[in-house]
Amino acid sequence: MKPAGTAGGARLPRAVRADGLPPQALLDDTEDVSLDFGSEEELALQKARIRHPLATFFHLFFRVSAIVTYLFCDWFSNSFVACFVTILLLLSFDFWSVKNVTGRLLVGLRWWNQIDEDGKSHWVFEAKRVPTIAASTEAEARIFWLGLIICPVIWTMFFFSTLFSLKLKWLALVIAGISLQTANLYGYIHCKLGGQKTISRVTSRLFGTTDVPKSEY
Repeated sequence: MKPAGTAGGARLPRAVRADGLPPQALLDDTEDVSLDFGSEEELALQKARIRHPLATFFHLFFRVSAIVTYLFCDWFSNSFVACFVTILLLLSFDFWSVKNVTGRLLVGLRWWNQIDEDGKSHWVFEAKRVPTIAASTEAEARIFWLGLIICPVIWTMFFFSTLFSLKLKWLALVIAGISLQTANLYGYIHCKLGGQKTISRVTSRLFGTTDVPKSEY
């Protein structure tokens, strides 16, 4: 028997859309379309990730420890010399670690001073040009710059409080804290912004040195 709805073995007409294309064409057009909603979230997580936890920790550890020890040293010891030496050591460790380690790892910047064959002093400022797999993230850069800027401000506040309260025995230590942390701040700002003529002239006049423009490595 012949199927109902057919006459003389005639085939049913193929369905055609209003635009003249068969339905299969619509499926073909949408087969390869894929929406990736997770890429933005993964990118945000990568930016917030800390790639160098040890360097990030020590970037804040020494400078925060120096501030805390300065505030509460009377609770720990009655010896002014012991407190003075402890805080000065913490400030020195902080200066060395920030200048030589954390700045290079967390933000890809470094600076130093070198003496040429003629005995002239040169300030060198460098910034990493090509990002690598172990490049710093936004979270690390934010921690680096916040710690670098806030701590010298705190030591400046200590300077005025020491001066107004006439605790002159602490004045030399506070000035050392301001000097060491401001030196790192100046160096890394110079690395970040590049060789500025005004800053270079001031540095040359104060220290009698030659400023080398920022280079890339």
